[in-house]
Amino acid sequence: MFLTIDTTDPRPIYQQVADGIKELIAQGKLEEGAALPPVRQLAADLGVNLNTIATAYRELQKDGLIVVKHGSGSVVAARANTERTADELARPLRTAITELVLAGLPTSKILRMVTRELSLVQKESK
Repeated sequence: MFLTIDTTDPRPIYQQVADGIKELIAQGKLEEGAALPPVRQLAADLGVNLNTIATAYRELQKDGLIVVKHGSGSVVAARANTERTADELARPLRTAITELVLAGLPTSKILRMVTRELSLVQKESK
């Protein structure tokens, strides 16, 4: 599994880890049933505290993206396990779009950016 930590990123490290795993799942690089590295191993690989990885895994479990089986590790959940509503799923997108609007970007540029990012994720998952 390929994850990197960006020390200049304002997001907490656990969020960077969770977001990186989400991307790998969305791109199809981590498929349903795929085992995630143990917390200790991933923490050592990334050079972070194991509680940071444990927090990321808890967030992913809360979102229904992974299943944590104590004693036997964590695996990628079936996509049908995601029980979030469309509004809950749209919330981060709304936040990102709000940031772009507040930055003064025109609607046409925002739409191009969203379309480009969507095509990148879809291209990787095929």
